[in-house]
Amino acid sequence: MTRAASSASRIGIVGLGMHVPSKVLTNFDLEKMVETSDEWIRTRTGIRERRIAEPGTTTSDLACEAARHALKNAGLSANDIDLLIVATTSPDMLFPSTACLIQSRLGAKDAVCFDVSAACSGSVFAMVTAQQYLEAGRYKRALVIGAEILSSFIDWTDRSTCVLFGDGAGACVMTKVSRGGILATDMGSDGSAAELLYMPGGGSKYPPSHASVDQRLHFLRMNGTEIFKLAVRRMAESAQTVVTRARLKPEDVDWFIPHQANIRIIQAVAKRADIPMEKVFINVERYGNTSAASNLIALYEATQNGPVKRGDRVVLVAFGAGLTWGSVLLQW
Repeated sequence: MTRAASSASRIGIVGLGMHVPSKVLTNFDLEKMVETSDEWIRTRTGIRERRIAEPGTTTSDLACEAARHALKNAGLSANDIDLLIVATTSPDMLFPSTACLIQSRLGAKDAVCFDVSAACSGSVFAMVTAQQYLEAGRYKRALVIGAEILSSFIDWTDRSTCVLFGDGAGACVMTKVSRGGILATDMGSDGSAAELLYMPGGGSKYPPSHASVDQRLHFLRMNGTEIFKLAVRRMAESAQTVVTRARLKPEDVDWFIPHQANIRIIQAVAKRADIPMEKVFINVERYGNTSAASNLIALYEATQNGPVKRGDRVVLVAFGAGLTWGSVLLQW
């Protein structure tokens, strides 16, 4: 848990970037792959299409493109970064960290690098982590990236999950700012519900083997009904928490940018948090659930091409496997 920051030490975002694969997988494409329909997917999830990485593309490939975009947007070079945090559940490999691979490719030779594994809450967790280091004065400029190639871990015969997810990356550059910045944050976890959304294979419990592959342990598994209920409750509570910590009221929030998982979840969270839908930014119809990349992709589009203007108060909120949840309230 983090209290509201004082204006003297406030950390803000000075650059944003995103990158998604060029390949578009529509609901009509999925109709040819599994027993589903465009209407069924749209009415239940709000998703019309998602981006899918080509074979051979890595998470660091997408992340580097988003990072370069964010650095250019900030007017900085990779040499200016001294902290690099990557949020992902689909790393290039178990080790080394995807952050270290990106450091080498970008040329951010002076940056301390590590990954954050908080699933769909990853970007929020990474932003809050970076904020703490920057406020303490240990580092000056952080590059935070949320990147996923979840298509590598999706069971394309499971119509309950394969329609939901997409690939992409979002990035932001964070440093101390003289105006605006992060006003309040919130983070939470509940490991007792871990098996509601998980991938059992690939770790020390079920290492790669013919048996684990045959049992399809290397694909995402989800209890959608229970995840829906918990996501709505936890995201609404977290959003309310940061508003209260910043000594504001729901009506003081200009824009609400939730994790883009499902339109029904987004609508239910907004209602429970007392945020009118006209203040909610939504792009789930074009990208699906991009997990750790979701919030940063949405923030980029909302600020660069969309409705968020300088001075607006924005709440980012996410929920993911773990279970994890978190929020950031910032002034743009």
